[in-house]
Amino acid sequence: MKKIAMGSDHAAFEFKAKAKAYLENKGYEVEDFGPFEEGAVDYPDFVYPAVKSVVENDDTVGIVMCGSGIGASIVANKVNGARAALVYDPEVAKTTREHNDSNVLVLGPRISSEEDLFKMIDNFLETDFSNDERHIQRIDKIKGVEANER
Repeated sequence: MKKIAMGSDHAAFEFKAKAKAYLENKGYEVEDFGPFEEGAVDYPDFVYPAVKSVVENDDTVGIVMCGSGIGASIVANKVNGARAALVYDPEVAKTTREHNDSNVLVLGPRISSEEDLFKMIDNFLETDFSNDERHIQRIDKIKGVEANER
């Protein structure tokens, strides 16, 4: 079973707590990188360490969030090795795993319904990478871009 690294900001604090409990009830091991109390915080302080944990541990995927998901997505994709997908639709959560082998799901609880957020989480975690040659080739090109930018 994969481990899940989570991080958020204050705008997603409440949903992160619900998502963590939901995932733990399903048997996932969740490492919460914070925040741990309500109050205004900066999402990079919590998203970055969560995503860093993902790229350093093959058995870990990430679920990070902020109000819209946009800021968390920007931070997550600055980490070499992260393939973070900002998702607003359950079907896209499935597609990003199948096609992009995304290792970080980015959510915006202010933008999506709670019902859809849980569907996105389930689809992301229950979908495997297709291992299709064309998708592998594209991911290799992404890795090439990262290597060029170091």
